[in-house]
Amino acid sequence: MKLVPKRLGDILIDSKLLTPTQLESALEVKKASGSRLGEVLVGLGLVADIDIAQALARQLNVPYVSPEQITIDPQVAKIISEQSARRYWAVPVARDGNAITVAMSDPLNVFALDDISLLTGAEVRPVVTTDRGIEKAIQIGYQQDLVPPPEAGAPKATDELETFRLREMVEEAPIVRLVNQIIDRAMDERASDIHIEAFEESVRVRYRIDGMLREVMTIPKANHAATISRIKIMASLDISERRVPQDGRIRVKDQGRDADLRVSTLPTIHGEKVVIRILDKTRTVSSLDEVGLLPDALERFRPMIKRPHGMILITGPTGSGKTTTLTAVLRELNSEAQNIITVEDPVEYEVPGINQVSVNERAGLTFASGLRSILRQDPNIIMVGEVRDAETADIAIRSALTGHLVLSTLHTNDAAGTITRLIDMGVEPFLLSSSIIGVIAQRLTRLLCPRCKEPYELSPDDPYRGLAKFPDGPTKLFRAKGCPECNRTGYKGRIALFELMPVTTPLRELINKRAPAAVLYEQAVREGMRTLLQDGVEKALQGLTSLQEVFRVAYTEDK
Repeated sequence: MKLVPKRLGDILIDSKLLTPTQLESALEVKKASGSRLGEVLVGLGLVADIDIAQALARQLNVPYVSPEQITIDPQVAKIISEQSARRYWAVPVARDGNAITVAMSDPLNVFALDDISLLTGAEVRPVVTTDRGIEKAIQIGYQQDLVPPPEAGAPKATDELETFRLREMVEEAPIVRLVNQIIDRAMDERASDIHIEAFEESVRVRYRIDGMLREVMTIPKANHAATISRIKIMASLDISERRVPQDGRIRVKDQGRDADLRVSTLPTIHGEKVVIRILDKTRTVSSLDEVGLLPDALERFRPMIKRPHGMILITGPTGSGKTTTLTAVLRELNSEAQNIITVEDPVEYEVPGINQVSVNERAGLTFASGLRSILRQDPNIIMVGEVRDAETADIAIRSALTGHLVLSTLHTNDAAGTITRLIDMGVEPFLLSSSIIGVIAQRLTRLLCPRCKEPYELSPDDPYRGLAKFPDGPTKLFRAKGCPECNRTGYKGRIALFELMPVTTPLRELINKRAPAAVLYEQAVREGMRTLLQDGVEKALQGLTSLQEVFRVAYTEDK
């Protein structure tokens, strides 16, 4: 097929989606960054990706296909490999005799068209879609070979499968291979969680990578019961019970992998949903120098953890990296002269030289009972995985007052709110003010991919300028772009944002008076506390993350 040799910028100007001045500015950015013009235009917010695709389709008389409708033909996928699809950023949609239809975001790339034609020996007919559509098609389409076809005569999704038949199915090679591939790929891609979700006609598999969920494959509904049952057998759960939630664990230890998988099932209207939390023991826990504390905050924090007694709390929502920070603290404090004992649920990271206890509520070993037993073991430093109730809080506080350094976590939104939360749990203010050394609130934000992040100047009228309280004048920041290294997300890895609040004499006086969290917060800021948002803005200025990402995880309107 012969395409009209017209440049993308001219096509967009003809379509009145871009002005010549905007095109000139974008071309300058393109020249400096080496990116494709379409990526630059979308990154600058001048044109939406769908507008570019539709304009190309109109001008070149090529069909447009929406990102949601792109699917890879499994037969053609055997001819064009996933590696080739990513190289040319083109996916095979269909085959008709000696012609294949290929979805592309850049149909003007005649080199890709020629290479694909040579590779397949077929005439190539391009259709236009967005980069987003290509990425989704690659992620989903090239995983279908992992999914076994529905078994002939398999029961319908609404039928009850007999337990003995389920056991036969889950031991069959295709189901075993599928479940192993789901887990192995999740670990390869650094996922923290696997979600397997049943809907009316299909089953969706998603990974949480760097805090964001991403769909990776779909499974035929007929294979849902066998897949879930295979996971339940691995986790020592009851496969005949599908009406109530269950919790279990899987230990993975082979070929260099060492991980604990926490399995949770939940009955939904279309079948059981499973979430698997991955605790990868092969990932090295950072030292305190590497968790993300800025140098001045680290200088204030180190003397706090060196005190012989008192309590330090790390707060934040689930999945905010609290345990990682606590483990880094324990690594720093660990020495032959210290008796360090922890009680955790579960033990996520094993630290040589430290006595670690795992909660077992069925056997009666809770945080509170474990903490009582620890006090009879002559400890210097105690780490309690989480303060969940008034009993644990009371024992932990009194332990801090009787000559022990106590480290723990709590679920609160900020550092100041931790104090009022403990008082609400029944801890007397005078005990709290006498024992608390300091509180850290933290969140995890995604790191910009170092290979593709691009610099830009924050415009004078950008709304983020006022929200972040930037001074007037040039402000250089970085933003996400996307490349194969980061799966075109623009981000790879995470870093913590911190809000460090040492408990000073003025704060102790306010605690004794039962001052509200807002008053404690204002006093801490006056004393130099850097808030979560301020810490994030500083890391954005250093090029570690984007301003948009900081505001996504740390901004609250009431502050």
